[in-house]
Amino acid sequence: MIRVLVAEDQSAVRAGLVLILRSAPDIDVVGEAADGEQAVALARELRPDLVLMDVQMPRLDGVSATRRVVAENLADVLVLTTFDLDEYVFGALRAGACGFLLKNTEARQLLEAVRTVARGEGLISPAVTRRLIAEFAAKPVRDPGPDPVILEALTRREREVLSCLGEGMSNAEIAARLDMAEATVKTHVSRLLGKLELRSRVQAAVLAQELGI
Repeated sequence: MIRVLVAEDQSAVRAGLVLILRSAPDIDVVGEAADGEQAVALARELRPDLVLMDVQMPRLDGVSATRRVVAENLADVLVLTTFDLDEYVFGALRAGACGFLLKNTEARQLLEAVRTVARGEGLISPAVTRRLIAEFAAKPVRDPGPDPVILEALTRREREVLSCLGEGMSNAEIAARLDMAEATVKTHVSRLLGKLELRSRVQAAVLAQELGI
């Protein structure tokens, strides 16, 4: 069973999400939160596998809540948003979210997204992720950003895989481009995430864009 905590301040939307999730035999909704503070508290108490996190919530916004949940290694986070190019979403991805989902996503896609994140694959929608990354990579840098020296820990092949992640590619697409087995790609992704101390491949994609590789 995939244990899910739903964090959404609009009660009607939250009820709809819970109804959809509970329709799946392999998903168990273990808790509901109406704001960011409650989401973090329940994540600490319940230790779900995944938090379905709205970005714009009272008391503590979804980005800050995501950062706390990820920092404490409480659960994976799948961000919910109304707009696919919402700057809050980019902040959430940098904070360690495993992916994001639009609120108007169909029920079937929502369930598959939860299962995808539970399997450790963060790129929910490669096409939309590419747009998100490209949008914010084009904006002026507001802080010094990551130090390129961190790439020295990676092998040449791992850098190539990281570059592909920066383009929003799936494992199958990376395998085709680099002429390797998909299982090998998964191994490289897992290793580079560990070396760079990242929680998700989406976070790796953002890092690749920030470093310009």
